[in-house]
Amino acid sequence: MSGWGLGWFGGGAAKKDAPKKAILGLRSQLEMLNKREKHLENQMHEQDALARKHISTNKTAAKAALRRKKAFEHSLEQTNAQILTLENQIYSIETANINKETLDAMKNAGSAMQQIHAGLNIDKVDDVMENLREQQAIGDEISQAITSGVANNSIDEDELDEELAELQQEQLDEQMLKTGNVPVGDKVSKLPQAPISDVSRKTPARAEEEDEEEELRKLQAEMAM
Repeated sequence: MSGWGLGWFGGGAAKKDAPKKAILGLRSQLEMLNKREKHLENQMHEQDALARKHISTNKTAAKAALRRKKAFEHSLEQTNAQILTLENQIYSIETANINKETLDAMKNAGSAMQQIHAGLNIDKVDDVMENLREQQAIGDEISQAITSGVANNSIDEDELDEELAELQQEQLDEQMLKTGNVPVGDKVSKLPQAPISDVSRKTPARAEEEDEEEELRKLQAEMAM
């Protein structure tokens, strides 16, 4: 009874290791067949060389060597067929094992998602979102109530007059810079303008042109020397 119980609980691990053990057994057999293949090829080469050696001196020995070579060829064909069969079996088992592991991983992912979504439905999600919106609205109302009691809505008329005077002064300063006229009440006085010299009348383009002409004259003088 106890042995049956141990076999039952160990069955899962045995099933999981079965593909690995099968592949290891097939690879071991494949390695033996590969060695047999090389051995048969060597035997064929030896019998071929022996037949060539006795072809002129001892036809009976040469014929026997060819007969043995044919037997080795037949064994080699069987060995090659067995190698191909084992390689196909190994590939099939590896592919099936990969498919099974992929399917198991997908099943585990599905079970995990099922556990995550357990107890959830669209109605519960809607209820949660509605509750969040209500709480956010309550928070906004509370914030507005707190700030409305603290804010000072009174306006100081003296501060407004001072700010207005500053704006008027800034406007007068701008007019003086642009026109040179200083408005005084309703009258406008004309500020004397400083004479503009010929140098100040030169535009940047004219100054650059004169610099180029000066450089040209210097170059001509150097070439004349």
